[in-house]
Amino acid sequence: MHPSRGLMNRAALFFVLLVLSAAPAWAGQARILVDAATGAVIASDNAQALNRPASLTKMMTLYLAFEAIARGKLGWDEQIPMSRHAASTVPYKLNVAPGGTVSVRDAVTGMIVLSANDAAIAMAERLGGSEDTFARMMTEKARALRMTNTTFRNATGLTADGQFTTARDMAVLGMALMHHFPREFSLFSTRTATFRGKPLKGHNFMLDLYPGVDGIKTGYTSASGYNVVTSVQKGRQRFIGVVMGGATADARDQQMVQLFQQYLANPAPTTPGAGATVGAAIGLY
Repeated sequence: MHPSRGLMNRAALFFVLLVLSAAPAWAGQARILVDAATGAVIASDNAQALNRPASLTKMMTLYLAFEAIARGKLGWDEQIPMSRHAASTVPYKLNVAPGGTVSVRDAVTGMIVLSANDAAIAMAERLGGSEDTFARMMTEKARALRMTNTTFRNATGLTADGQFTTARDMAVLGMALMHHFPREFSLFSTRTATFRGKPLKGHNFMLDLYPGVDGIKTGYTSASGYNVVTSVQKGRQRFIGVVMGGATADARDQQMVQLFQQYLANPAPTTPGAGATVGAAIGLY
């Protein structure tokens, strides 16, 4: 081989490795357990690694909806339009026709119980004017909450280039919902609902798997695996757990159960990466 060609090949290989090292990666599996009152990290495994959020994204869509309601910019009984873009999204959805409307209350319930993508997009368009603009609002709010490694590209969590989060950031968001909107947070325990005569059945089986669980959100895409954020009360203490990248819904839920069983009997920081806190992120102190 000509020496110059060998140098070129090595240079090309170096460039490829450089690009790969700089490209986003995600863990596939991650978990974290935090004290919901203080933000103290009880257990942590791969919690800062990038993952696809899937429908955990709707937690931020709902956060901004609750914020708009609290500020009087949105009403529970307001009818929001269903655009062609919103109506054409993939299931799960409420199946409102283009040009129709859905109440804010039904849109919120649809996102919580069914993880309805059309409701999420309709909400995004109502609050942001477009889903792209709303996604930027979501990311700005993530930064305000010090969700330092989260970027949103849409309101649904459907796979999109550059849309990533971490288990740690999802714990922060779960805590923010709990502390900033305690009344609305209770909605995350809703198991079933009815929309225009059609029953809606939830996907959050953690509500029945472990005593004291009262929410909050599941998520799945083929790119993310199975994700869940769970709130649980143990005695007088509240905790937020996050499991991301499960191979199946059952495997994900069992990981969460095992996390609770292992650490909630004596919830002192005991694992590598524990002992830190996420409480300052949402202004707990």
